[in-house]
Amino acid sequence: MENIVKIIIVDDHEIFRNGLKMVLGKLNYIEIVGEAANGQDFLDLIRQVNCDIVLMDIEMPVMSGIDATKIALKENPELKVISLTMFTDDNYVQSMIDAGVKGFLVKNINKETLDKAISTVAKGGNYYSEELFKFFTRKVNTKEETDNSDGVKFTTREKEILQLLSEGLSNKEIADVLYVSERTVVGHKSNMLAKTGCKSAISLLAYALRHKLIII
Repeated sequence: MENIVKIIIVDDHEIFRNGLKMVLGKLNYIEIVGEAANGQDFLDLIRQVNCDIVLMDIEMPVMSGIDATKIALKENPELKVISLTMFTDDNYVQSMIDAGVKGFLVKNINKETLDKAISTVAKGGNYYSEELFKFFTRKVNTKEETDNSDGVKFTTREKEILQLLSEGLSNKEIADVLYVSERTVVGHKSNMLAKTGCKSAISLLAYALRHKLIII
């Protein structure tokens, strides 16, 4: 990537933060502009420091990553948040989706995964660690899961866009692949959100996974 991406790390474990900083330091397009040990400290920091992407832990003292994300995105909708989670933290994932995060990383990540996640989200895409696809496929919502009784139908083009979204492509990249305008892609996404009642691209992908509309 050519542009510098400004990062804030939010996690209550100093050793983990230091390890993350060490890995991020090897990516020359990243500038770490701050770190915080809990959600409240992060909110105090983000009101003083310009930032593009936040790497946000979920469970922290004082204020959780869920609450901090909701407040931060309400104050700055352009901010992009990538959630950091442990493999067993499934019960928190839906709350972070609802809060508006752009991606999820399991804490056993390596440099390559971290690089891909940050670059994907910086370009406007969504990213999840592969382990979390299991959450999306087993997450139970009786009305959606039983037999797709809501009767939602997707066009071939909508399914193509869903597949490309699942691969982490941004709206512009999807438009380039399909030889359509970015506005057309946004329109299709809006239609799919309206059809399903989903509130975000991540929720839409979770829906698509549960209904086996995309291949992973």
